[in-house]
Amino acid sequence: MKMSIQQLFRPDVQAMQAYHVADATGLIKLDAMENPYRLPEALRAELGRTLADVALNRYPDPHGGSLKPALKAAFGIPAAADVILGNGSDEIITLITQALAAPEAVVMALEPSFVMYKLNAQFSRVPYVGVPLNADFTLNLPATLAAIAQHQPAVIFVAYPNNPTGPRFARAEVEAILDAAPGLVVVDEAYQAFADDSFIGLAGSHERLIVMRTLSKLGLAGLRLGYAAGHPATIAQLDKIRPPYNINVLTQAAAGFALQHLAVFDAQAAELRRERTALAVALGEMAVLTVFPSEANFLTVRVPDAAALFAALKQAGILIKNLHGYHPLLDNCLRITVGSPDENKAVLAAITTYFA
Repeated sequence: MKMSIQQLFRPDVQAMQAYHVADATGLIKLDAMENPYRLPEALRAELGRTLADVALNRYPDPHGGSLKPALKAAFGIPAAADVILGNGSDEIITLITQALAAPEAVVMALEPSFVMYKLNAQFSRVPYVGVPLNADFTLNLPATLAAIAQHQPAVIFVAYPNNPTGPRFARAEVEAILDAAPGLVVVDEAYQAFADDSFIGLAGSHERLIVMRTLSKLGLAGLRLGYAAGHPATIAQLDKIRPPYNINVLTQAAAGFALQHLAVFDAQAAELRRERTALAVALGEMAVLTVFPSEANFLTVRVPDAAALFAALKQAGILIKNLHGYHPLLDNCLRITVGSPDENKAVLAAITTYFA
């Protein structure tokens, strides 16, 4: 007797909910930490000519062509480090989890943090341990070190700065985690363009450290290009399970082009930093709000009623992220992507009107 189609799927998969991406049609989109600025017109035209020469009939270079040396040169990745490319940093998280998956393996992360750490542990059927942050979203180092000693994780994911909360943990605290870890430590620097510190200088010199980044937050979210730098012996193991053609030819060409014009994206990031500061100050003047420190391109804010304010902003044509219900520490929290000056004025005006 044949099983039903549903019976073919793992029970835990059937019980999961798909990752939800909200429809932003017709709305000011401030829910996904995207750079609000498009390429300047002149660069768009030049990029179009570059992409026109791409051989779409051929498979992409399985090693990313010239992207790896270009990334190392652009972002100061040490010569001692090797680099692996992913279809966004999401794929790199998957590769790491799959490569380490074993009955006794444990995936650990700080919570609340990027949901894909936990989901990939579930996908690979390995135990997951989430260590809660402090109530102010700072790192609880004693609890973290105790959890490491107890669970002996195969990998610890540390978002630096953290998403969805915003703060960057103290460097010495992350170094303490690296010293205590029996397995790999992945320092996820997705928001490095907006932060004041980085571990990239240690990549390649510490066997257990992987520094993971993405070009998405810099302004190239549509390309889906992530990369990780680490010790050659570690990267070599991950490369064994990487799909051979995971970075398509258009992404390779467009990313290479963008890295030649990195100054444009750096200027945009600097502008977003200034806007982040101004928006945080303005929101902080409202007594009913708690604005948490951020070194990312978003602000996490605690409000009296997250669902009500989220709905009011959507009614006003603005889409942000309602974090309420994701984790107990995120009760009545909203996450607001830092947008262009006009977008930030719009969200500030809508919130001001709501509380008037």
